[in-house]
Amino acid sequence: MAERLELDRENRVLVPGHKFPTSLQVTSDPAEAVSGSGLVLWVVPSHAFREVVKLVLPYASPGTVHVSASKGIEDETFSTMTSVLTSEAGGLEGIVGALSGPSFAKEVVSGLPTAVTLAAADPAVGEWVQALISTPVFRIYTSSDLVGVQLGGALKNIYAIAAGISDGLELGYNARAALITRSVAEMSRLARTMGANPLTLSGLSGMGDLILTATGELSRNRRVGLRLGRGESLENILAGSREVAEGVKNAKSVWGLAQAKGLPLPTAREIYRVLYEGKHPRRGLVDLLTRRLKHELSSDLLEQDGRE
Repeated sequence: MAERLELDRENRVLVPGHKFPTSLQVTSDPAEAVSGSGLVLWVVPSHAFREVVKLVLPYASPGTVHVSASKGIEDETFSTMTSVLTSEAGGLEGIVGALSGPSFAKEVVSGLPTAVTLAAADPAVGEWVQALISTPVFRIYTSSDLVGVQLGGALKNIYAIAAGISDGLELGYNARAALITRSVAEMSRLARTMGANPLTLSGLSGMGDLILTATGELSRNRRVGLRLGRGESLENILAGSREVAEGVKNAKSVWGLAQAKGLPLPTAREIYRVLYEGKHPRRGLVDLLTRRLKHELSSDLLEQDGRE
């Protein structure tokens, strides 16, 4: 793959027509890729993140800053990507960060305006990376909420599948708006339980990314939902796709995390049942919309019956 990219000097599969800058080198050698680098940006599907970290991290120089741009939660351990980094190499805690927000790759490489959030435990590290990779059309805001920024990036993919199902079933804009709004409430609830600031989920890495992924035509996760809503099987959808729809895998890890924490996340629960238990998408959304009636803000309090 690296040889093909170097020969073409573009990614003809995912972003055809956009030539790599002359300063970009392509390599499959981990030592060549990271040795001596001041910053390593990790852009790896979350289900393969730990495997790649184990392969590459030993070649990184001491003091290198590591920033994850991967959006997901590790299955079984329920770890964020920065937690995977620090668990594989002790002493990285102060030099890791997470980059997330509404950013379709095709628009970024086309030079269209984009704004994202960079979270880092050390403000100095965050400001250094911010200054290093910001451009006039790629604006970066800093945050100290590593957990919240990463949760937003992982959770929005699941809820984008829900929005896609709603559109595939032709339930209308009203239903889609309701799903997106209630999804923000669920995201904030989990964030608070995990020690994050729930306000982070109202920012670029939460609501911003959710709006983009749930409504944008370039969204892989929304497309999965659309096709499910139109009657296609998940197996058929995934078999014909070259791109990774993170929401499919993260629906499993997030629902497992919610169960471990005793949290009511009804939308995440129904998407899990549709993807992994064969529940019909229409039945899942009907069950979601016909739960018991309640005060809008009461669901922000943890309920013990798990029904929300």
